[in-house]
Amino acid sequence: MSNGHSHAPVLGKPGAPQQRSLWIALALTSSFMIAEVIGGVITGSLALISDAAHMFTDTAALAIALAAMQIAKRPVDARRTFGYHRFEILAAAFNALLLFGVALYILYEAWQRISESPSVDSLPMLVVASIGLVVNVISMRLLASGKDGSLNVKGAYLEVWSDMLGSLGVIVGAIVIWLTGWTWVDSLIAVAIGLWVLPRTWVLLRASINILLEGVPEGVDLARVEKALLSLEGVESIHDLHVWAISSGKTSLSVHLVSPEGDPEALTHSASETMARTFEIHHVTVQVERVECSQAKAAHGYA
Repeated sequence: MSNGHSHAPVLGKPGAPQQRSLWIALALTSSFMIAEVIGGVITGSLALISDAAHMFTDTAALAIALAAMQIAKRPVDARRTFGYHRFEILAAAFNALLLFGVALYILYEAWQRISESPSVDSLPMLVVASIGLVVNVISMRLLASGKDGSLNVKGAYLEVWSDMLGSLGVIVGAIVIWLTGWTWVDSLIAVAIGLWVLPRTWVLLRASINILLEGVPEGVDLARVEKALLSLEGVESIHDLHVWAISSGKTSLSVHLVSPEGDPEALTHSASETMARTFEIHHVTVQVERVECSQAKAAHGYA
């Protein structure tokens, strides 16, 4: 029986440019959030307040993302051998739950107001929403480069992206109210923003929960991984195969390879190289066995 453990540079680690972009986006978003709350109160627009609420979740998401990145930098120690990278996923899950709460509150508030048709000052509403759109576009451009390397940054990016659509909706609502006097459109826009947020939030929460449950990361086809390992020269069978992620871009794999005649050292090297080249999995642990061990009762068993 032989064991092999491979560590290679891990992709997807947010660097200084991503953090700088987050800081700038946080400053822009938090500043305008205050202005939008004041504008929503003055104009009486629920849609504008709804957009301000999403600005608040944007601000919280950006702040939590930055805090998680700082915590994730802490070195590995004897109690946390994987370090603190999981904090980024906890932050993403928290942001998703926060978005759920805000969206449900906005839907409830809109339902309460939809029959009342309160007065709405459309022109100030239009001005504030237009400025918000500019702020969101700038923030999106800042975060776009880092969204594919970190689920945490992606969550913040999606928050801002959704809020940009919310600003567009408020602008459309303000124009309609200005031209027609239909103040009920304000509540309708607020409902539309809330309904738009919920499915996107579920996607983010589902991805976060999958990582927290040590599920197979999105984008990794486990059947293809099995096939690639079985195709290695000398491998008779495999078992105890596990693929999981500590955080975004930090995928790990462990497996037992059964090879009665193969060279354990060569097989370990070949398996690690194949996983890195084909699947971008750089943290690989391989156990080579001459005969099946007790873990061979199930392909993915955890005994």
